[in-house]
Amino acid sequence: MKALHVIPSISPSLGGPTQVVLNLVKSLRDSGVDAEIVTTNHNGSTPLDVPLYKKVEYQQVPVWFLPHFSPPMKEFIFSAALTQWLWKNIRNYDIIDNHYLFSYAPTCAAALARWHNIPYTVRVQGQLTAWALTQGKLKKQLYSNLIERHNLNNAAAIHCTSTGEAEDVRRFGITTPNVILPLGVEQVPEIPQAKSQLHSLYGISLQTPVILFISRLRHNKRPDLLVRSLSRIADLKSDFHLILAGDGEAEYINYLEKLVTSLNLNSRVSFIGFATGNIKHILLQGADLFVLPSRSENFSIAVAEAMAIGLPVIVTEEVQIAQEIIANKAGISVTGDIDSLAQAISQLLASHQLRQELGKNGKDWAQNRFAWNAIANSLVSVYSAILKNGRHSL
Repeated sequence: MKALHVIPSISPSLGGPTQVVLNLVKSLRDSGVDAEIVTTNHNGSTPLDVPLYKKVEYQQVPVWFLPHFSPPMKEFIFSAALTQWLWKNIRNYDIIDNHYLFSYAPTCAAALARWHNIPYTVRVQGQLTAWALTQGKLKKQLYSNLIERHNLNNAAAIHCTSTGEAEDVRRFGITTPNVILPLGVEQVPEIPQAKSQLHSLYGISLQTPVILFISRLRHNKRPDLLVRSLSRIADLKSDFHLILAGDGEAEYINYLEKLVTSLNLNSRVSFIGFATGNIKHILLQGADLFVLPSRSENFSIAVAEAMAIGLPVIVTEEVQIAQEIIANKAGISVTGDIDSLAQAISQLLASHQLRQELGKNGKDWAQNRFAWNAIANSLVSVYSAILKNGRHSL
């Protein structure tokens, strides 16, 4: 079985989606599927320094990189070269797995797959939540009516990462069968001195609990809500240090920095930028709790990674795996307001025992639920059913 995964970009700066496609394709190959990726060299203002027009091994998986052109709607990531490559090569694959909506690469791949009668699946990646659809609303409405609904309705299956995401697909009016499979997390080596290394790196007293936020610093992730909630806790003389690990638009980061200053939290908050590799492992293994107060999130790799490492998590109800987190007693789900978030953080800061209990529960659950090999094996079954029946049958 040959499978081609199509994604607009695998720039490291994109975080979760890049991790997902690379780990998924690697796991599929370990499961016996001849899986590859085709993408562009998009990497923000500076293209990825990679060979073009040839299959290369990139982070242990085979990838075809094609040059791109970014028009004013930069997230569209147009590539004439990718069009030509797909037209010439798409018939070499048994199934196409498209990542993302409202972008050129998966749109082109879906159209050509239909032309050549090759089944394809679509990963909507949180782009059909009510909040996401309000961003660039008119453009998305036009694109949906002209292209995207047709692509989705003619797919062999829609890959959803949670029941909440499946509900978003149905609300969008799509009747294509869906497959609910979570995303996975990497197994990382334990760092015995992670806590002391973390505190030493950022000049934090070993007695001070560390609250960790890992995600893009942008308004839908609501790091500002987290900062305002911690201001309430600081007024109660609670000890803590917040680490904000992520990049974002300069204007929004400047706003966050001014907010921290205005709330007199400079000594209690560290902005460390985009974290990856060993630094990210130290952060996850050395922190005391993880918080993601997003207003729209289909599935957060960072939350799953935190649970898999044994960190208790606090998420807002809009994070679509919140109900699973509660059901497995792995963390706390709150409404998106300052008081409820502050109360949840205070509760965990005050109880080392509760943090341990939630962390252990999350680790036990996540290491099974989010194992890449199990997810890949399930996806292989989906591919096989599609190739046999033409469409996945729920």
